[in-house]
Amino acid sequence: MPSMTDPADWIESAARTQPGRLFLATPAGRELTYASLLRESGRMAAALMRRGLVPGDRLAVQVDKSADAVLLYVACLRMGAVFVPINEANTPNEVDHVWRDCRPRIAVIRPADRALLEPHAARAGVHLESLGTDGEGSLHALVRHADEDPDVPRCGDPASLAAIVYTSGTTGRSKGAMLTRRNLASNAAVLAEAWRFTERDVLLHVLPLFHVHGLFAAVNTVLASGSALKLLAQFDAASAVKVLPQVSVFMGVPTHYARLLHHAGLNREATAGVRLFVSGSAPLLAETHREFLRRTGHAILERYGMTETLMNTSNPYDGVRKPGSVGLPLPGIAIRVADAATGTPLENADVIGSLEVKGPNVFAGY
Repeated sequence: MPSMTDPADWIESAARTQPGRLFLATPAGRELTYASLLRESGRMAAALMRRGLVPGDRLAVQVDKSADAVLLYVACLRMGAVFVPINEANTPNEVDHVWRDCRPRIAVIRPADRALLEPHAARAGVHLESLGTDGEGSLHALVRHADEDPDVPRCGDPASLAAIVYTSGTTGRSKGAMLTRRNLASNAAVLAEAWRFTERDVLLHVLPLFHVHGLFAAVNTVLASGSALKLLAQFDAASAVKVLPQVSVFMGVPTHYARLLHHAGLNREATAGVRLFVSGSAPLLAETHREFLRRTGHAILERYGMTETLMNTSNPYDGVRKPGSVGLPLPGIAIRVADAATGTPLENADVIGSLEVKGPNVFAGY
């Protein structure tokens, strides 16, 4: 099993050993090397500290996906603030629930939402900053006046919180799953090894940043392996097919694969340089798996995870990827099926029960 390092170590190690290596690129031409990732995330952290944020404080974030949104997440990782991502589509009342529940010191929002959210922030006692996608917003102004090489505090406790991610709320009000630095570091290291990530990889990132798939399975695995991201603001089949020849890994949800299959440009030539296609967040239809294999020659790798545990299982990198299966437990993670009423472990593989998970990936609680 890979060693479990602190998330901040990934950034600092890569900036030291491969400063000029690309970390992130956007279609608009913005690029961040690992050296600039360290510098710019440090300035972001310094700007937040000027507003009173200290290690252990919660930072709630509801902004559009962008390179700066990634920098904001990395800044929190480095300084030990607790990152609380919020779905961009959440209503003001839903945002208010999150703020009142987790009590962030600062909330970073879109500039256009300030007037709408200011009354909620006042009632919840939250300080607002804004971050846009084109350099606008109060946080950008703070960053421009931050030190070039700030002294960013380090959080050395692996059991301390790194993030609170709110569930979809299908069985009641949305709950905040508390994820520790150990949770994030261990899962990213396991995925990087299981999926054979190296510094030569480039991941096409089309997922949202408010979900564990796009934020942790994607961004953290790239950071842990010193590889790179090609960041698209949202998924579009035509854009994805155009960019596929420039990347080596694609992570998506089943609807992404269904839409790709409807694009005439998806073929073996377009996917020739991609070594791995990963699907998760919902079941992938067996017919989608088989049709994608027929069109591209690639067998999609399905995995299973959840907000409270990050990734639990994966189909093999080397070996048969069975359609309709999410594979075996990842290294260091134990899974069993138990009787829902009694909690007794069930030995019969064909019996439906409660899934129980044990490992360094399991969250600290709600």
